[in-house]
Amino acid sequence: MKLLCAVAVVSASLPHFVSALIGNSWSFATVPAGGLTDVTFPLAMPNAPHVAGFYFAQQYNFANNGLGYTGLQPRSDRNGKSIVHGVFSSFVKGSTTDDANCHSGADGGAGVSCAVEIEATYNTVYNLVVKSVGNNKWTGTLVDTKSQNKTHIGSYTLPAAGNIEKSQVGFVEYYPWNAMPSHACTDLPWTQAFFGNPTTTTAGASKGTVGKPYIYGDCTTSAANFTFTTDTSGFTASCGYANKIKA
Repeated sequence: MKLLCAVAVVSASLPHFVSALIGNSWSFATVPAGGLTDVTFPLAMPNAPHVAGFYFAQQYNFANNGLGYTGLQPRSDRNGKSIVHGVFSSFVKGSTTDDANCHSGADGGAGVSCAVEIEATYNTVYNLVVKSVGNNKWTGTLVDTKSQNKTHIGSYTLPAAGNIEKSQVGFVEYYPWNAMPSHACTDLPWTQAFFGNPTTTTAGASKGTVGKPYIYGDCTTSAANFTFTTDTSGFTASCGYANKIKA
């Protein structure tokens, strides 16, 4: 993947990505020795264009295993209704799945990819819930925090035991640029997303936080038209140009 609006900070944690633009981390100050058995990532894309292209996500590490991520993608409206695409993937070699929403492989490499599309509003915060259900199996669930509707994204089983570690990074990718030999930062369509503080029900874990986003990579703050605001619940970041949005 080639990130263009990537909310990610530790480049070493992004083996699948070529470049990135906006940086941020998430963490829990304290976790039990055995790690986290679940993590909930609040995400929202109320002002994202209703067209495929952007990916808003959070990554996480499984101890003794490797990387996973979960997130949201916009899609074109269908029959006058907005479509939300939920993603839940493992990049761990040896991951398996028997879930109808999933298939083997992740971004051209080892792992498992799961996804679901639902008719749903963009005007809400979605909780992306990553949870262990035993025997090295993990599930991804999309929860509308207004209606409390829950949608199963997928599930996979890791090759070895290992819970989620205390910190990682997230990103916002503009993936149409992945197939282009070059790009101009001023051609980036405008988008906006909210990233909330992660939570967990794991006993002994402290409150989770997201860090303040910042620019890095091949586009400067001004070229990418990057802005952000923060509050106690997380941050809202935007980048790109409204006149570049394609319906």
